[in-house]
Amino acid sequence: MRLITEQIDDIQVLEEETKTGKKNLYIEGTFLQGEIKNRNGRMYPMETLAREVNKYNESFIKSGRALGELGHPEGPTVNLDRVSHLITSLVQEGSNFKGRARILDTPMGNIARSLLGEGVKLGVSSRGIGSLKVNKEGVNVVADDFMLATAADIVADPSAPDAFVSGIMEGREWIWEGKILKERELRAIEQQFDNAANSKVIEEMKVSAFAKLMNSL
Repeated sequence: MRLITEQIDDIQVLEEETKTGKKNLYIEGTFLQGEIKNRNGRMYPMETLAREVNKYNESFIKSGRALGELGHPEGPTVNLDRVSHLITSLVQEGSNFKGRARILDTPMGNIARSLLGEGVKLGVSSRGIGSLKVNKEGVNVVADDFMLATAADIVADPSAPDAFVSGIMEGREWIWEGKILKERELRAIEQQFDNAANSKVIEEMKVSAFAKLMNSL
């Protein structure tokens, strides 16, 4: 199974005051979409997506464990040191799933809060693992083995992170073995890098630079 990420940019930022006077910052909007070909050329069957959202609601949202990160993580697991928000609801509306998340008072949450306060446009990116099947129309359909890891990480939308996700993170294969996720590098990618020395150096420099940028946040 491979890491599968999807980014959506249309989210709203809301501020709500509690009874104690504390102001909480929320983001909300469409977190997941089914039955349409997205900009990554993939389509999620509603049956598969609804099943995983139901599991996610029961196992994570209802128990207050639906955490998301700031930036593009390199795998399907949530890194607690990069947590920026708590997803509080995920509800189906037609073929979309509308989500809501509260920005947390964590180092990454405070960075997200500052960026939003400065008017920076941020989006959300779902994360899961699964395999793809090409249908008759040539669309990559997410298979029934898909598992949703998190409904929303907070991301920006420059070309560099998109390229990083497509070229590196989604180029890894993840296997579910004994209830433990293990990672395997795809041989095709290794051969691709080995066969292009100059390209390899260039790509490694790009990845290294982007990784340093994300680690410095």
